[in-house]
Amino acid sequence: MNRRRGSDKLIPGSTVDTKIHSEGKFRARTALVFALAGGLLFSLISITLMESFLALAFVFWLVLILKGEEKFSVPPFFWALLVYVGLSLVACIFSVNAETSFKDARELLLYLIVPITMTAFGESRERSILVTGLLLSGWASIAYSLGYWVLKAQPGERIQGFMGHYMTQAGLLMLYLCVSLSFFVFSDRRARWLWGVSIPLAGFCLELTLTRSAWVGFAAAAIFILFLYKPKALILVPIAAGLLFFLSPQPVKRRAASIFSLKNYTNQLRIQYFKAGMKIIAEKPLFGTGPDTVDMVFQNPKYGLSEEAKRNVHLHSNPVQIAAERGLPTLLAWLAFIGWSFFSLLKFLKNRRSRVFPFAAAAAASILALFTAGLFEYNFADSEVAVLFLFLITAPFALKE
Repeated sequence: MNRRRGSDKLIPGSTVDTKIHSEGKFRARTALVFALAGGLLFSLISITLMESFLALAFVFWLVLILKGEEKFSVPPFFWALLVYVGLSLVACIFSVNAETSFKDARELLLYLIVPITMTAFGESRERSILVTGLLLSGWASIAYSLGYWVLKAQPGERIQGFMGHYMTQAGLLMLYLCVSLSFFVFSDRRARWLWGVSIPLAGFCLELTLTRSAWVGFAAAAIFILFLYKPKALILVPIAAGLLFFLSPQPVKRRAASIFSLKNYTNQLRIQYFKAGMKIIAEKPLFGTGPDTVDMVFQNPKYGLSEEAKRNVHLHSNPVQIAAERGLPTLLAWLAFIGWSFFSLLKFLKNRRSRVFPFAAAAAASILALFTAGLFEYNFADSEVAVLFLFLITAPFALKE
């Protein structure tokens, strides 16, 4: 009897074998969750560490998929995103500089965060770990930005936090604020107060970046969230905007006032970029110039850019940049991805009591924010912004009741 009982360990499908299999799956899933949480923890802090943790998460995810312990799962919008990826690779083939374009195309691998999130975000305990990672990342960015502003910043300096550029910082804070406002308004968990306290602090840090496109993007998202909460609450928007303008530092006031001025130099540059982009699109409507090559092409005087404008590397607009460097079919695929994801998320917003609701509200608000800001800034090319954005819009589809 003892010998037979011991031999059960070697029989596939036995109780012992099933237990070992379950424990192995649990360890792999736990490793996946903590690796993705590490990526989120450093999402507003360090792109190198963020990508390192995402690489680990990919390895653990791949192990689970190949061993058949988890099924490959993606939200519906992923197929439009996959078409965008495929057409981008085709654009690389027809690029004016294929080497540069294919090198840039490596960033498309970051889109794997979508299936990774679908696998890792299902259970309540896992959600708490991942959301906590993002919360801590935002608070670290806020603390560093405020400390830098108080102790080191020059008057009128655009605060960039841990990021290498203030526009990247602005894009990340914009998305973080979408999550903070949604969780504070719609969540019933105690942590909602931590998200709530972070709203004015992150909002002030966003102001300090002096990035108008992100301001406008978050304004659109905030209006959407308030409308979901109570349509009558929209009356607070002009009051809050006026109060915010009155209390803001002088550089912020000047920057905000310049939004509507055609005499503003940076606004004039954006008009130049739009016109140059339209000319490039007319010349290369199918495949564009190739990813990451528009700045090589618009050096030609025929596109009418000033010497100052030529120093930039993109056209300051998601739709214009994507069409110019990847072609109109790729732009249509990207717009289909944005529209598909947004309208799919609206279905989750029919039941206010659902645990999906706060995540879906944050995700839909993030889409509005990124799209609106992206009319005036090429924010979808920022790896840090794209990763956080894709995580946020995937999360609601991964939830399990």
